[in-house]
Order: sequence, then C-alpha cells, then structure tokens
Amino acid sequence: MVEMLGTREMYGDTLVELGSENEDIVVLDSDLSSSTRTSKFGERFPERFFNMGVSEQDMIDTAAGLAASGKIPFASTFAIFATGRAWEMIRQSVCYPKNNVKIVATHGGITVGPDGASHQCMEDIALMRVLPNMTVIVPADAHEARAAIRFAAKNRGPFYIRLARDKFPVLYSPDLDFELGRARVQRVGREATIIAAGLMVHEALKAIDLLEGQGLRVGLINMSSIKPLDRQAVLDAARTTGAIVTAEEHSILGGLGSAVAEVLAEECPTPMRRIGVRDLFGTSGEPQALLAHYGLTAQEIARAVGEVIGLKTGGENR
Repeated sequence: MVEMLGTREMYGDTLVELGSENEDIVVLDSDLSSSTRTSKFGERFPERFFNMGVSEQDMIDTAAGLAASGKIPFASTFAIFATGRAWEMIRQSVCYPKNNVKIVATHGGITVGPDGASHQCMEDIALMRVLPNMTVIVPADAHEARAAIRFAAKNRGPFYIRLARDKFPVLYSPDLDFELGRARVQRVGREATIIAAGLMVHEALKAIDLLEGQGLRVGLINMSSIKPLDRQAVLDAARTTGAIVTAEEHSILGGLGSAVAEVLAEECPTPMRRIGVRDLFGTSGEPQALLAHYGLTAQEIARAVGEVIGLKTGGENR
C-alpha cells in the first residue's frame, strides 16, 4: 500500500515548527490560508500572520518590506496567482534587491483538477526560473517538501517552492536532508535516464517497472532543484546512457525539460524527449483523468523512453 501525504499539509505543519523555533518567521497569505494550509500558522501565531486579502501584489511587496526589516517572510497563495498576478513585484521587490522572501505556492500543475484552466498553473516554473537570484524547488513528496522549506528558512535569498493540491505518494523518509543544486539519483540506468520533478518522479518509477519487463535498465533522477540545476548529474546521465527523457507537471516550455535541454545542447548533445503539457491550457477534470488526458503517465513516459532509445545511433544500442 503506497502511503499518500499532501505537500501543502506538510507545509502547514512545517511552518508551525519553524514558528516555534524562530520568532522572526512571519507568514502572509492572500485569503486562501485554508487551502494553502498557512491557517495552521495563523491559529498558533496570530500576531505573526497577515491575511492580505485578494491582493497578491500587495502581499509580495509587504513580504519584501518585512524581509528588509529583518524578518523571514513566507508568502503563499495558489501558483497561478503568486507567479502570474504578482510577477512584477517578485522581480522588482524580491529578486532585484535579493530580499529574503520565501514564496511557497500551492495548487501547481494540472492536478488542481476541477478548478479548471484558470487555476491550473503550468507556467510558474518558467516564470520563476527566468528571474535572476531566484531559487526554484519542486519537491517530489511531502518529506522532501518539509526538508526544502526548512532549508529555505535557514538560507538567505529569494525562494520559490512549488507544492500541489493533491496528495503525493511518499518516496522518502521523514529525516531526509535537502541539498540545493544536488539531484537525487534514484536509479542508475544503462539504456536511458528519466529526469523528473514533483509528482512525475512517482510516475517515472512506475514507467521504469514497465520498461524492466522489456529488458531495459533505465535510470531515474529526481531533479527537485530546478534552479540551480545539477548540471553534472544531467551530463553524467547523458554520457552514461546516451538518451534522456524529462517528466514534469508543467509546460514543456521553460521548465525542467527546457533546463535540461539547455545543458545538453551546450555541453553534451544527446537524444531526448520531454513529457509535460504541450503548449496547452488546462481543463476541468479529476486529477488522474487529467494526467492521462495530457500524457503525463507512466505509460507515456515509457513510450518516450522507447522512442529516444531508438534515436541513439540508429537504434544500435536498443
């Protein structure tokens, strides 16, 4: 039985832990605290919790002011509002002056489900990755989310951490450490390597099981640190297996797949395929149905792996 835990639930619990440990921790939300789970912090530390109302731009600028005053602000809302509606404020007030603001956005990706296209953010990683001084993290499970949030609290500078609405399968132990810029090599491959982030790490593991039934040994890298990216892990995988597939719950434009492709194009041209949302908006539906609709499944990852293996030297390494 696979244990399921929510990354946003873990975020709420972790904020309470951090608030107990450090009086400089403050939390801001844009009238969505019951959904982002920052309400847990608000109930415990009401004097350090600020509900900014439906005013995401104000929330970011206020967080920047609190950071400039020596506080450690965590600002939260849905990913579409945090990165879309408040992008200019993140650029001008957070990243440009390197303010110590932690933006933790929930409801990232297609698994927002019935909320539909207006709330399903497939562009946030691209929007944050392009900003100088911004660190971008997409945890693969709740325990990695906790470790990343604690890491962000202890290290200065702008952070964007993307969480989900739905629950994730648990992959790691509760005592996991987070190391920025260092990928987690889950499996070492021979014919190909899958580089995944977030929920897609679990889907990639299922794809690897399918491929093992075909006699293929495929590697897997959890690239939760999107920026800075572990370039060496990408290059090592490319040189070892000669074929790369990326998998992300995000547009194939500007996210993990783009980051990996940039490294390979510059340093080690390698056949690759990108699994993600293909330049489309979302639609309303149940999370698993949406993953299937947009091709973000173990079966599609396995198909892409077979395809990219066939591209290696005319398929002689098949």
